Amino acid sequence: MAIQSLNPATGKIERTFEPHGAADIENMLKQGEKAYQNWRKTNFTHRAELMRFCEGELSGNTEKYAQIITMEMGKPIQEALAEVKKCATVCEYYAAHAETFLADKQIKTGATRSYIAYEPLGIVLAVMPWNFPFWQVFRFAAPAIMAGNVGILKHASNVPQCALAIEEIFLKAGFPKGVFQTVLVESDAVDTLIKDDRVKAVTLTGSEGAGAHVASVAGKEIKKTVLELGGSDAFIVLQDANLELAAETAVRSRMINTGQSCIAAKRFIVEKTVAEEFVQKMKTKMEALKTGELTSEDTQYGPLARKDLAETLADQVKRSVDAGAKIVLDGGHKDKETAFFQPMILNNVKPGMPAFDEELFGPVAAIITVNDEEEAILLANNSRFGLGGSIWTQDHLKGQKLARQMESGAVFINALVASHPEMPFGGIKKSGYGRELSYIGIREFVNQKTIWLA
Repeated sequence: MAIQSLNPATGKIERTFEPHGAADIENMLKQGEKAYQNWRKTNFTHRAELMRFCEGELSGNTEKYAQIITMEMGKPIQEALAEVKKCATVCEYYAAHAETFLADKQIKTGATRSYIAYEPLGIVLAVMPWNFPFWQVFRFAAPAIMAGNVGILKHASNVPQCALAIEEIFLKAGFPKGVFQTVLVESDAVDTLIKDDRVKAVTLTGSEGAGAHVASVAGKEIKKTVLELGGSDAFIVLQDANLELAAETAVRSRMINTGQSCIAAKRFIVEKTVAEEFVQKMKTKMEALKTGELTSEDTQYGPLARKDLAETLADQVKRSVDAGAKIVLDGGHKDKETAFFQPMILNNVKPGMPAFDEELFGPVAAIITVNDEEEAILLANNSRFGLGGSIWTQDHLKGQKLARQMESGAVFINALVASHPEMPFGGIKKSGYGRELSYIGIREFVNQKTIWLA
């Protein structure tokens, strides 16, 4: 079955690709293993030089790569430009810090000398999603390759041009052939790759179901995995919050990538004394957002990446309303022939409704009103997900106290939840395990070897 690059804004098939066959995959694995045996012996200075060339390719051709993202998955051009620039940043970050992060760590023991050495594993398979088609890949690839590993990318089937462009970036930067390769296959070919002895580890960003399957297959093969899965992030607004800033950030967080972000705020848990004012501010700001041509600098949101995603979201909204949720801002999937979904706000959302229990991967905000901060934390943690969350209060000590009570991989106080190269990123519960970014992320795919000298 051919792999199609379909523009979600126009419905036009831009390009079609034949999937790689068994012989192609075998050649890639051979090439990856051969490249690894040489790449693992290179020094950090050489790796950093090439990674900086990678950063230069991204920085020097930001518009070119942003256009591919916008065309292939429907991201407004301003967000696509920001995504490419962020990829350049993570390349520079690991070029600058990988050697320090992976330096031998001396441990005081009874030995003459004892230390931890950090050594690469080999081929790391990356199963990546479409919503941030460049960033998700580079935040894995930059640290993994700087650590001495090599990567094979199995990207989402609806972004093949992004996948091939990323491979070309690494080749243009001067990385040896086989250090980073893109394989164009459907999801059912992933099991075969995981089971191959030459693949030593797997990283996946995607759905809960996909993560469970990959973890199961890799577990049977006894291979390391890192999973970054879904999220239903809580956005807690306390009565002493700066409501203007909180509402502005709430809309930004819910509408990033047209709501198609794992760490977008989805459940807005608001103390009842300020709920009416906050919801009105949020509604006013969300109504003012503009859509239009994706290549226009004024466009703030676009279509969802596929029509079936809009249909799924519409069904979640309907089931929530049927269960008692109230529509504050009406929108939805009005044109059934397209992937466009107009922003919505639902109030009176409670546990048991899809808007509370499930991940809404699109521009729908769920408002939950609570009596106090204790109830806010209780409902924030009443989720099978635990990726990120935020707390809005002008009492910084209280904010930090409550942050420690939230069950999530990250909590931002009075700020938009986002990933930063300097800080570890990942979730708990059904949002996955393991970490990307920071010094922790680069140590996920290495052998942390004990060396003891008597």
